[in-house]
Amino acid sequence: MGYAQLVIGPAGSGKSTYCSSLYRHCETMRRTIHIVNLDPAAEDFDYPVAVDIRELISLDDAMEQLGLGPNGGLIYCLEHLEENLDDWLADELENFMDDDYLVFDCPGQIELFSHVPVLRNFVDHLKRKNFNVCAVYLLDSQFMTDVTKFISGCMASLSAMVQLELPHVNILSKMDLVTNKKDIEDYLNPDSRVLLSELNANMAPQFEKLNKALLEMVDDYNMVSFMPLDLRKESSIRYILSQIDYSIQYGEDADVKVRDYDPEDNDG
Repeated sequence: MGYAQLVIGPAGSGKSTYCSSLYRHCETMRRTIHIVNLDPAAEDFDYPVAVDIRELISLDDAMEQLGLGPNGGLIYCLEHLEENLDDWLADELENFMDDDYLVFDCPGQIELFSHVPVLRNFVDHLKRKNFNVCAVYLLDSQFMTDVTKFISGCMASLSAMVQLELPHVNILSKMDLVTNKKDIEDYLNPDSRVLLSELNANMAPQFEKLNKALLEMVDDYNMVSFMPLDLRKESSIRYILSQIDYSIQYGEDADVKVRDYDPEDNDG
C-alpha cells in the first residue's frame, strides 16, 4: 500500500512552498517522501522532483501547438495526463515501492478540483494502484480579511471535498506573514452567531436566509475547518503532517521509513 498527499488550492496559496518545507522537514526527521510535480507551467523547484509532468507535456508546447491561452493550455495538459494514466503515469509509479509516500504538487486552477473531473479520475487511478490518498487544501491566511472571504474559502474547500471524495485537511498557509493573529483566530474557532451577524451587516437584506443556510451547513455538519501553518515553526509542520498521516493511516501497518543511520554523522 502506498500513501499520497494531493496538494491543492488556489494559485498563490503556497502549495509549492508547503511541499518544499515538508520535504526539508522530513529530511531532517530522516523520513523519505517523494514529490511529484503536476503543474506543467512550473519552472523552478526548491525540492528534488521525483516525477515531473513536463516530461510528458509542457504548458508552452500546448499553447504554441494548439493556439491556447494559459488557462486553456493547462486544462489541456491535465486532460492529456488523464489520457496517459495507464501508460506514462503507471510506468512512473512502478519506480516506487509499495509503501512509499508521494506528495503531488498540483496547479492552482480552481476548476481542476471543483468541477472538472481530471483530478477526480487521477485520484481514482491512485486508489486502483492501492494508494491511500489525502487532499491537502491550502488557503492563504491573508485572504481571510473578513467573513465574506471566510465563507468563500469554506465553499471552495467544500466543493473540492465533494468533487474528490477524499480525507481532507484544510490549511491556512502563510501564517508567518499575518500581522494580526487575532483576526485569523476568529475563523479558526468560528462562532456562527457572530459570523452571521457580520455577514448580514455586510450584505443586502435579501441574502439573510442564504447567509443563515450557509453558516448552518458549515456549523451543523462541521465539514470545513482550517488548521494554521507557520513554516517558521517545526512544531506547526509536524502537527499538520501528523494529521495528514492519521487520515491516510500512515505508519499503522508498517514502520516509518527512515534513511540508513550513519553514526559518523554526529562527528561533524
